[in-house]
Amino acid sequence: MKNPHVSSFSAPKGTYDLIPPDSGVFLAVRDALAAPLRGAGYGYVETPGFEHVELFSRGVGESTDIVSKEMYTLTTKGGTHLALRPEGTASVLRAALQASLHRAGNLPVKLWYSGTYYRYERPQAGRYRHFSQVGAEAIGAEDPALDAELIILATEAHRSLGLTGVRLLLNSLGDAECRPVYRAALQEFLRGLDLDEETRARIEINPLRVLDDKRESVRRQLADAPLMRDHLCEGCKTYHEGVRDLLSEAGVAFTDDDRLVRGLDYYTRTTFEFVHDGLGSQSAVGGGGRYDGLSEMIGGPRLPSVGWALGVDRTVLALRAEGIAPGLPSATDVFAVPLGEEARRALFAVVTGLRRVGVRADFAYGGRGMKAAMKAANRSGARYALVAGDRDLAEGVVQVKDLDSGEQAPVALADAVEDLRGRLG
Repeated sequence: MKNPHVSSFSAPKGTYDLIPPDSGVFLAVRDALAAPLRGAGYGYVETPGFEHVELFSRGVGESTDIVSKEMYTLTTKGGTHLALRPEGTASVLRAALQASLHRAGNLPVKLWYSGTYYRYERPQAGRYRHFSQVGAEAIGAEDPALDAELIILATEAHRSLGLTGVRLLLNSLGDAECRPVYRAALQEFLRGLDLDEETRARIEINPLRVLDDKRESVRRQLADAPLMRDHLCEGCKTYHEGVRDLLSEAGVAFTDDDRLVRGLDYYTRTTFEFVHDGLGSQSAVGGGGRYDGLSEMIGGPRLPSVGWALGVDRTVLALRAEGIAPGLPSATDVFAVPLGEEARRALFAVVTGLRRVGVRADFAYGGRGMKAAMKAANRSGARYALVAGDRDLAEGVVQVKDLDSGEQAPVALADAVEDLRGRLG
């Protein structure tokens, strides 16, 4: 039954439509975030919009808000339990394992992806129930240089967009040797705090998640909580120092953040987040880390890996906060204005020819008059208008009008495509 309070033309609550001209900015940001990856040996991967629920419950973690509260799930007619993907790493790793990419002998397997992800959250500025990300994963190698590479590639992407307000937070979460010791110490500390029942239950499942609690009443009590850095084994200390040294040598500034754990259970060792102070409470524009045990969690072999995801939506907000408008190419270079049926056929052929040689061209459809068609040409953002009537065609020419200067000159119809391509460089 139709909800009488919902318009047929309303997007679901917490979602948005991406339409021109804003969509042009999103495309430019997505391309900028992906460009450094293409130049560093990362190949593109695309996964389904939904996966088996178990992939995320086992990989991301039952105790995380993402799985326990925010994941969209459904049951097919055949009884299969599926979930709309809430994040990208588990899906990409699953795809790599299914295709046996790790057996090709060229490790790490470097992959990048772009897509939409879904979480049931309370809608607010910078947080929607669907969001766009560009991500990268380097699967099958354990090397501080690989962690540093990915972080540097992300900073290069931000720099290419002109962003100056993005800060990098860095931490190490230890490994299977030292984290259990820290976990026990943290649990003992947390059990002595005044916490609600739900948070107390989390202490027993994954106490590190309590460190990520954003409530001020909880954060005040965490001031004296034990720190992971004081419990790192020698191997993790050496590894983390290797990452820090490589970043420093590359001129990448970072802040050590002992409380940084992020919202997923699979992270080990290197963990990082990119934040922008101009975005208010939703300050993260991306992040990631090392996940050496995730492959085994989802039933695969041990494949130490590292990756990140950068939010396209959040990056657009960061650009707006800094007053940066990405330079976007005009959607149209040439706009054809025919005056009469014979001119329609002739100019349509020119427009087709222009498109074939890579010139962005559009046409005054619908039989508009001269005045309306020229208004459409100006609104299109085109540099040139191509105008022709019966008299022009009788002389074998078309009129090329520079919409910036207003200057107009005849050009032979047969030469129109090459002439305009030359003018546009």
